[in-house]
Amino acid sequence: MKTDHVKTDIMIAQEAVMEPVGRVAQGLGIPEDALEYYGKYKAKLSEEYLDGLKEKKDGKLILVTAINPTPAGEGKTTTSVGLGQAFARLGKKAVVALREPSLGPCFGIKGGAAGGGYSQVVPMEELNLHFTGDFHAVTSANNLLAALLDNHIQQGNELQIDSRQIVWKRCMDMNDRVLRNVVTGLGSKLDGFVREDHFVITVASEIMAILCLAEDMKDLKARLARIIVAYNYGGEPVTAADLQAVGAMAALLKDAMKPNLIQTLEHTPVLVHGGPFANIAHGCNSVRATRTALKTADYCITEAGFGADLGAEKFFDIKCRMAGLKPDAAVLVATIRALKYNGGVAKADLGQEDLAALEKGIANLEKHMENLQKYGVPVVVTLNHFMTDTQAEIDFVKEFCQKRNCRFALSQVWEKGGEGGVELAEKLLETLAQEESHFHVLYEDEVSLEDKIRTVAGEIYGAGSVAFSPAAKKQLQRLTELGFGGFPVCMAKNQYSLSDDPKLLGRPEGFELTVREAYVSAGAGFVVALTGDVVTMPGLSKKPAAYGIDVSEDGVITGLF
Repeated sequence: MKTDHVKTDIMIAQEAVMEPVGRVAQGLGIPEDALEYYGKYKAKLSEEYLDGLKEKKDGKLILVTAINPTPAGEGKTTTSVGLGQAFARLGKKAVVALREPSLGPCFGIKGGAAGGGYSQVVPMEELNLHFTGDFHAVTSANNLLAALLDNHIQQGNELQIDSRQIVWKRCMDMNDRVLRNVVTGLGSKLDGFVREDHFVITVASEIMAILCLAEDMKDLKARLARIIVAYNYGGEPVTAADLQAVGAMAALLKDAMKPNLIQTLEHTPVLVHGGPFANIAHGCNSVRATRTALKTADYCITEAGFGADLGAEKFFDIKCRMAGLKPDAAVLVATIRALKYNGGVAKADLGQEDLAALEKGIANLEKHMENLQKYGVPVVVTLNHFMTDTQAEIDFVKEFCQKRNCRFALSQVWEKGGEGGVELAEKLLETLAQEESHFHVLYEDEVSLEDKIRTVAGEIYGAGSVAFSPAAKKQLQRLTELGFGGFPVCMAKNQYSLSDDPKLLGRPEGFELTVREAYVSAGAGFVVALTGDVVTMPGLSKKPAAYGIDVSEDGVITGLF
């Protein structure tokens, strides 16, 4: 494939000649009447079609994950997309299953999340912006529940809700730090009771997690009913079912429950559905999309957000545990630039060969390799190639991986699309043929919540100990008393370090992890542990990506990348 390094990701995407989505569906054997069109290049899959897939045999499940993210870039989505294109070039039937991008990072720091170069998902602008409205549906359902809660209190408070113990928060899909802590109900008596309220970003909402974990409409409504919105004066939970909110919320989410079908630049099918953050939620696309990919193709390539310490751990310990999924292999993405950054090299100097820094920073990759192997899943390490990488640096990483019983492949998918992913695809096919997955979760359901947290902190992060704040200790005890002790834990942690301190790069060891707060997402089915300074409503940077996004007079969007 001819490449042009002057072109930006959005320029490449806008020049793409897309196939009608109906033709993409035909390649998977999906009939015309199974598609619910959102224009020419996007479609949802009908409930009737999804129901008919249940008896079909599953293909192979491949997880794409990465080292901890750095300003140097890793390219996890780019690798996932390129790998799907590479499988197609080898004559293999593969579907890529991804999350939908959030508007928060799109206008904040990332500018988009559709892959890059010649390994992108299209239509790129529509995917990154409003897409098929799934996030708007989640936001609306979340805020309907909040409105019903406050209205119940206004109308007499029959459930005796303690306004000091309201735990349900409003949401919006945008980084807006000033909404983290607000006061509502100001004004006259008709404007409601004055109370402290809070916002989370939509992708951190429990509704998003529920959407991504629900098997069908029956399961969705059961999960929505279990959502705890507050506690009454007796300290007992008040749920969405108690507020009679379930039916209306389900109505808002009805179409959002259906996976979305689009394509790569090389017309490989992609199912994009759901989008929980991995640093504050469970970071995986929907179970429905993953199951659909497994039923319609021989290979499902999916990814989990941020580094393997967050996304992969939650993919294994939450999503696979709940859905009964058994991954067959994992791809661990790294870049030489990111490894050198972990070794202490400044971002401006990453283009220079530095084997000493690479040797130091590769400890981060080593830890993630060890972590994935703890789950009994075969691992392939891939280097997302940059033009500044030297052969000596590539050889160093390859030898490092092979000495640690990890297969290695070079990936050039940004520059060459599917052609640049053939080496990785062939290595994966070799791995799947020669190595059997013995997947297992990290801890059993019966382990206490505190010990589950300690297990993840020690085994995955490398912590020497865990410090629980008095509030967190009390909350975990109360959640256990309420019957949630058997839930898995969803660790909310910064993504930049294995520790809860984003400045500790490489492979920190023996540190103390601090858990400051814990709460249950009863509908989703996990307990969230907030560590360090992580927040559930991000803020914008001094120069957000929004500054560079624009639309020309003829309607062409620029600045998304």
